[in-house]
Amino acid sequence: METIEHKIRRLIRYYERLTGSRDPIVIARYADIHIAIVPLGEIAGNYKLIKRTRWIFINENLPSDSPLFRVVVAHELGHALLHRKESCAFIKNNTFLLTSGIEREANHFAASLLITDDLLEQYNGYTKEQFCNCTGYPKELIELRLK
Repeated sequence: METIEHKIRRLIRYYERLTGSRDPIVIARYADIHIAIVPLGEIAGNYKLIKRTRWIFINENLPSDSPLFRVVVAHELGHALLHRKESCAFIKNNTFLLTSGIEREANHFAASLLITDDLLEQYNGYTKEQFCNCTGYPKELIELRLK
């Protein structure tokens, strides 16, 4: 039986090979997963399957050039690829603390997609805090990646 870690690595390798990128927006576009920027209140992002079409909704208040935008898209992409039929929301400041299995898996997917071995090598010798200050990624993301 395939573990979730193996499945995540396999999916990332597959899409990286096909797209030449680990950018979650590029992968979503290639996988025919639509991304819409919409008002979501306190929710940073949401994944929904609507009439057999996969949608990632991102809060309009997140600047598209911010690291958090990439984290939210990567997290929701994880849901789209790992949990196709589940509707899931990324609740700002809380998602990394949720214990739901599908939330943990989406977080693990985002960490594995965004924090490459090359990025870890580039910041070798930095503390977690320094890494986060340099990349803009939340501390919980690097902690998940290093587990």
